[in-house]
Amino acid sequence: MSHLFQPLQIGPLTLANRITVAPMCQYSASEGTPGDWHMIHLGQLAISGAGMLIIEATAVEAEGRITAADLGLYSDANEAGLARVLDAARAHSPIKLAIQLGHAGRKASSRAPWEGGKQVPVGEPGGWPSWSASPVPHAPGEQPPLALDAAGLRRVRDAFAAAARRAARLGLDGIELHGAHGYLLHQFLSPLANQRTDEYGGSLENRMRFPIEVFDAVRAVFPADRPVWMRISATDWVPGGWDIEGTLALSHALKARGCAAIHVTTGGVSPLQAIQLGPLYQVPYAQRVKAEVGLPTIAVGLITEPEQAEAIIAGGEADAVSLARAMLYDPRWPWHAAAKLGAQVRVPPQYWRSQPREFKDLFEGATFGAR
Repeated sequence: MSHLFQPLQIGPLTLANRITVAPMCQYSASEGTPGDWHMIHLGQLAISGAGMLIIEATAVEAEGRITAADLGLYSDANEAGLARVLDAARAHSPIKLAIQLGHAGRKASSRAPWEGGKQVPVGEPGGWPSWSASPVPHAPGEQPPLALDAAGLRRVRDAFAAAARRAARLGLDGIELHGAHGYLLHQFLSPLANQRTDEYGGSLENRMRFPIEVFDAVRAVFPADRPVWMRISATDWVPGGWDIEGTLALSHALKARGCAAIHVTTGGVSPLQAIQLGPLYQVPYAQRVKAEVGLPTIAVGLITEPEQAEAIIAGGEADAVSLARAMLYDPRWPWHAAAKLGAQVRVPPQYWRSQPREFKDLFEGATFGAR
């Protein structure tokens, strides 16, 4: 029996299997509101057979978008647009639907990747002032962000809570807070970006303070029977930056506050990062969090083959795997993994007759008759 296709409990939420569709920015919204592209994109991923689909990094305020075309959840229009997409997905799939709430911080006001991804200067179309822990630019030559003062910290905290209330109204099954990849919460954690001298900077305890306050604010307003967790970059891949020891400390603190899981990734806060790429290169970080903190962990990073994912779960290295690019390339990856591993997957009945002859029990409950 495949370990990858066993159910998983994340707090009060039960997933049908251990495959998660990672949040993947699409840069295709209008003033934060999803349109037809998100209907197509999320619709196909909803019928992928994965246990959970996490909607892409969704800005909690307009200034927190990475690009002017980022998805948001800060307006009634955003909420209504996302409701349309979610209603369609739920009508045809039992997949659990979560959302990643985030704020880009100093990485806001950027061009889309296919437009080069560079910072858009203030005053140009698609450009606006960005905010961070300190007025330190992401890369040399970029316009520095504005440092969040007490009122700014309160505004951002409140924006996360307001977005969480919208997520609750939308019936989303869980919230992932984006504390990774060099965005705002990660900027507070990393000494490479955080040079504050107040209670939000300096020591590890101080640098963790704002991300924990945001977690507390979201957890307080999101229904208790639905989980909240965080995605964390376990290392900056830069000497003197955020590291695995800080990740463990933060994970322990979050666990004490009711965090349901840790989604473990790495990097993103500095262009000086020297990432040691290779298959499964980030899995050891998830393994340490799982072993030393005791929370369910989600592993990510060049996991492309079903056998790799099965070995990660069977070996106790993580509780779930998260796929991004591999899922874009093959939106039926869980189907194919189930076929290889001798498991079953839930598939819409409209597709039952596509079940290959050699895998007669692949699609759960499949029957078909015609005349």
